[in-house]
This record gives sequence, C-alpha cells and structure tokens, in this order.
Amino acid sequence: MSVLAFAEPDRDCPLCPRLHGFIAEWRQREPSWFNAPVPTFLPPEGEDSVKLLIVGLAPGLRGANRTGRPFTGDYAGELLYSTLISHGFARGEFKARPDDGLELVDTAITNAVRCVPPENKPVGAEISTCRSFLIPTIARFPQLRAVLALGSIAHQTTVRALGGRVAAYPFKHGGQLPAGGVMLFSSYHCSRYNTNTGVLTEAMFVKVFSDISKFLRD
Repeated sequence: MSVLAFAEPDRDCPLCPRLHGFIAEWRQREPSWFNAPVPTFLPPEGEDSVKLLIVGLAPGLRGANRTGRPFTGDYAGELLYSTLISHGFARGEFKARPDDGLELVDTAITNAVRCVPPENKPVGAEISTCRSFLIPTIARFPQLRAVLALGSIAHQTTVRALGGRVAAYPFKHGGQLPAGGVMLFSSYHCSRYNTNTGVLTEAMFVKVFSDISKFLRD
C-alpha cells in the first residue's frame, strides 16, 4: 500500500472520538461546510515537486473546516498566503476560498491535527493520534528539504514525527535546526491573536520565509 494511503485520514475518521463528535455536530448545523479532516494542500505538479512542507496546528472552525483547504477562510491564511506569494512559494491571488485559483509552488501545507477541535484546542491524545498521518505525510515528499512548523504544538509533534526528542529541539521563533534529514524551521503561528497582540509581526513572519528561501537556494 502506498504512503499516500496512510497520509490522509478517511472523511469519517473515528480515531479521535471528541473531534469526530464535534464534526458530526457541525455537519448537522452547517451541512454545506466541508466538516471533515482537511487534506494536505499540494502544488499542481504533485508531491514529487515539494521541497517545503508547512505544518499548522489544526483547521479553524470557520476557516479550513468550512472550506476544506488549509488556512483558507480565516485571518491566518491572509498572512500566510500573501507571504508565500511574495516569496515565490505560491502564485495567483488568494481570495479565501478553495476555488480562487491560487496554486502552491514546490510547497505543501498540512496540519498537525486534521480535524477541527473545539475552541481551537486539540488535546495531547489527539495530537499523538494524528501524528500517525503526519509521519507518512512527511514521507510522501521525496524531494523534501525544509519543514516549517507554525507554533509550539506543531513544532513539537513535527519533531517527534521526524524521529527527534522534543527536549533536543526547543521551540523558538526563527529557529532553524536539522532534523530527520530535513531542516526544521519554526515560527509563531500566524493567527490573528498573535498578530493583534504583537507576538508575531509581519516583518518577523517574512524573515522566516526569507531564511527558508535562502536555505533552499543554497
């Protein structure tokens, strides 16, 4: 069986009962929404072209859980995709909907937890369970050279997915460490909360992608 078969959860994945029940509730409330594990967003050239993988935390309720595409439909996507476009990791125009025609370039985007969690807060067991999809997701990309983890939770589970010990890879914004055969970059999550409170500025976020661009050029 291919790596892909293990990398994407089934639409009705039952592995995390709390998340499964939460999605079932929202399918009743908003039947037109995506309301399912959100798949990895790939470039049109396919997984063989991917050199950078971005790992977020989890789908937002009215963002990716509604639209079915990572970081699409909420503020975090506005900052992320505009930065990707400006650095050549995406092309087109981001209009916060999955049919906007935006395409990734040598880049894929996924989440540490594929299903929307209540209050945007997955619990430890859910993060660990969903790592069974993150590990084969990383393995999908034969040309992968860099992984960017957005936020400390995504960073920690990515370290574990790459076979490292969290204590040996402490999270810090702007971090850059080799792990599991790739370079692991870290950034504060591009959430509205972080930007509104000044934890993350646009300049800080842009600097991370400048560092990634330089690494991939070398």
